[in-house]
Amino acid sequence: MVGVTARSNRSKSDQGFGTWMPPVGEFHCQYAAEWTAPKLRWNVAVDRQEQAELLDLAGQCPTTEVHFGPAQ
Repeated sequence: MVGVTARSNRSKSDQGFGTWMPPVGEFHCQYAAEWTAPKLRWNVAVDRQEQAELLDLAGQCPTTEVHFGPAQ
């Protein structure tokens, strides 16, 4: 998890992956991985737009790994 400033947290509010990204580009890959991990762990569905955005970003992050354990 990445610590953020209060201002950054307020700017995100309840926006999802497709409408908000960390302001510092070097954290985009980590953010995408941390967004994806619980979805995989808990088998949470994504819509087509979110899937396309995640796949696009994954293509830009070839060395980023998503770590998650199976739900108990």
